[in-house]
Amino acid sequence: MPKKIARNIHKHQFPNGLTLLTESMPHVRSVAMGIWLKTGARQESIERNGITHFIEHLLFKGTKSRTAEQIAREMDSVGGHLDAFTTKECVCFNAVVLDQHAEPTFDVLSDMVLNPLFEIEELNRERSVVLEELKAEQDNPDYLAHEIFVQKFWKGHSLARPILGTRRSMASLDRRAVRDHFRLQYRPENMVISFAGHIDHSRIWEMVQPRFHHLRPSRRKTSDARPVAHPHITLRNKDSLEQAQVCLGVPAYPIAHEKRFGCYLLNTILGGGMSSRLFQKIRERQGLVYSIYSDLTLYRDAGGLLVCAGTSPGSVPTVLASILEELNDLKENLVHEEELERAVNQLKGSILLGLESSSSRMSNMARQEMYFGRFFSIDEIIGKIESVTSAEIQQIARELFQREKIAFSALGRLDGLKITRRMLDC
Repeated sequence: MPKKIARNIHKHQFPNGLTLLTESMPHVRSVAMGIWLKTGARQESIERNGITHFIEHLLFKGTKSRTAEQIAREMDSVGGHLDAFTTKECVCFNAVVLDQHAEPTFDVLSDMVLNPLFEIEELNRERSVVLEELKAEQDNPDYLAHEIFVQKFWKGHSLARPILGTRRSMASLDRRAVRDHFRLQYRPENMVISFAGHIDHSRIWEMVQPRFHHLRPSRRKTSDARPVAHPHITLRNKDSLEQAQVCLGVPAYPIAHEKRFGCYLLNTILGGGMSSRLFQKIRERQGLVYSIYSDLTLYRDAGGLLVCAGTSPGSVPTVLASILEELNDLKENLVHEEELERAVNQLKGSILLGLESSSSRMSNMARQEMYFGRFFSIDEIIGKIESVTSAEIQQIARELFQREKIAFSALGRLDGLKITRRMLDC
């Protein structure tokens, strides 16, 4: 039976490698459930780029006992919400329902993951849907600029490739390729099942055990190389855009690094909200952008801190110089205590408010298991955040913000724009 862990979390490891996590929240009436795969687009080959996301779509298209319409009707009949997503390092199929509907909902969710049909007609139809999704994203300047940056930043590694795949790779994905990839990745030792909400731990175990205990683990091992960041400068002309989309990034720490909390606070101070330095300086005081922010993308063995902005093509050099000035200031000067306290409170509030729903608890629990193999209490996380000093943030800034590490890309009507490595000095 499940083993009790802190934060009212229970964990059970099945003999076949499947991990079951449950967290009881007696004060709510909802139940959130997710079936997570500890693999994502990162594990794809060039030829099969996009297949993980494609399979995510196909699992909604019918099983041995349900059609796609029946799946939708059963979820609507209980007022539930069914969803899925694919990232570079994981896939998740999830649902949120009232507690009284937890078992029939999990029956639908597990049926989708265990018994997909992959019918040729549905496969061809859904390929067209994904291609339309790809076209829509290609028409989105923010998405396109980000993909251009990432393709160069992680050049030569699967992290550089788009989650959606390409038109060429999607055209080559037939039923055999889909079924082979499904068998390889949808293995019990690769799965984490997570429940949070108004639940009984032993009852959840009784729901999961008969549906998943028969799965056999694979002896095949999948692995990929550690990514290496490339400090590129990429300028891409696109005359149809009114704005130039700018991305500037540096390699950061992996997701489980001991300095991650300092890095979170650095990101918050730099571009994590309306009171951040970049927003206040470049939007509010200079009026050069509508949107500007910084973001951390952390993986199990690598990471990146990225600044994104949209501005008029003629303002790109000024915006770039202003970003670099802020990076330099974080390196040269200690963050004032008032600013640090504001960032700490902002980050604490985001975390605490984010853990109030059963859905966020379910996701948080699964991610901690996949990346850390342990569970952090709220007090432990808050303590780590509050213990970060201005000196530690300055040290992190000095490690990250170095001219030779900076990558830069711009997309838009650039009219002969020139950016040199010397211009990236901070």
